[in-house]
Amino acid sequence: MVKENELLPSNTKGLIILGVIVTLFMITLFSTCYIIQAGERGILLTFGKVDTQVRGEGLGFKIPFIQKIVKMGVKTMKSEVEIYAGSRDLQTIYGNITVNYRLKESYAPTMYKEVGVNYVSVILEPAVLEISKQTISMYNAEEILTKRSDVKDKMKDLLYTRMLDKGIIIDDVLITNFDYSESFNKAIENKVTAEQNALAAKNKLEQIKYEAEQTVTIAKAQADSLKLLQQSATKETIELQRLKVQQSAIDKWDGKLPQVTGGAIPFISLTGNYTN
Repeated sequence: MVKENELLPSNTKGLIILGVIVTLFMITLFSTCYIIQAGERGILLTFGKVDTQVRGEGLGFKIPFIQKIVKMGVKTMKSEVEIYAGSRDLQTIYGNITVNYRLKESYAPTMYKEVGVNYVSVILEPAVLEISKQTISMYNAEEILTKRSDVKDKMKDLLYTRMLDKGIIIDDVLITNFDYSESFNKAIENKVTAEQNALAAKNKLEQIKYEAEQTVTIAKAQADSLKLLQQSATKETIELQRLKVQQSAIDKWDGKLPQVTGGAIPFISLTGNYTN
């Protein structure tokens, strides 16, 4: 005898079946759709075979359970690589190289097919290590400091040429840090100190030289002034000086003429009384 609760009403079974069908339908429906975001491109795989046509941004459709979409970024991205290399004068250089790169859109299917989505660690980073060592070996350790911009540009040119054929475009290369061995850093510090001391001594010498030149200039000006004064003492100035002396004597005269006795022509006193 079958118990009553062992059997479900026929309408309940129908609802369960309908729910399963709707669920499967929704799963199938959503599995046919895909969305490619900005800065991404889609690679369509059909039973694992790569389609060479790149899927752009937006909503797309695929065959459920048969086709698959792999997304790859094509916007500019950044990769930082730690490097160590030997300079031309055999000094060890440590540093960090930051590379701004982007995947060429049309090359995305080939890149996925030949390398996969991890192409940065497989292709780009080893190339950065190799080219950085190659570039640094062209310069002395001090030149890497003084010609840092040249070193960066050389790295960028070499890396750009190497990666272009691989479908990777290099936008920029940045040297974010360079360091040397402790002994070399000490040698650089000593050299800088010596150069600063030499510059200070040179400046002091220039100051002394300037002061000496100023003294000579002043003495020369004084000598020229004295010479000019001597040259200006002409007959006219001597006569003017004589007239000044006479004028001084006249200013001191009391108004009395001198009286002289003797001689052929006597002086006549003008101080006495006389009549016509």
